[in-house]
Amino acid sequence: MVIKTNWYVLTGGPCSGKSKTLEYLASLGYFTFPEIARVLIDLEMAKGKKIEEIRKDEVKFQNKVLQMKIELENKLSPEQTIFLDRGIPDSVAYFKEVGLDTKKVIEESRKRIYKKVFFMKSFKFENDYARIEDEEMAERISKLIFEAYTKLGYQLIEVPVMKTIEEKAKFILSRL
Repeated sequence: MVIKTNWYVLTGGPCSGKSKTLEYLASLGYFTFPEIARVLIDLEMAKGKKIEEIRKDEVKFQNKVLQMKIELENKLSPEQTIFLDRGIPDSVAYFKEVGLDTKKVIEESRKRIYKKVFFMKSFKFENDYARIEDEEMAERISKLIFEAYTKLGYQLIEVPVMKTIEEKAKFILSRL
């Protein structure tokens, strides 16, 4: 059985403003969930681990991220309006990047239909505490994410690069 949700996904490559836009939407009172990979990284760092240690085994890391995404989405109410920082189909891109079979991710991706998917264009690449990607890898991941959602039948709403997070949020909210 396929479940239609009232969930909106903000996706795109690293450095596209997803997290900041979601933080802003949360400040407006919308229900949001942060990027699961960052949640996992933050939990591991709280235990004293460094990013290199956390991401040393990228296959294990990506499988854990997928598991956490599935657990989260299984707990959420499909009727509730929710903004997600990445959806399960994003894992298709990351699995492909590390050479993993994407069959399980695609099966999980087909269990739910997101109301809309917003694909945020990347702007200036910047490293931060949680990123291991370089600019070239970020571009590949961005293309793989776009391809994954498209192959699953989504018509992505492309969010152009804008000067402010408020402009991005306004763009998204005007298209709900």
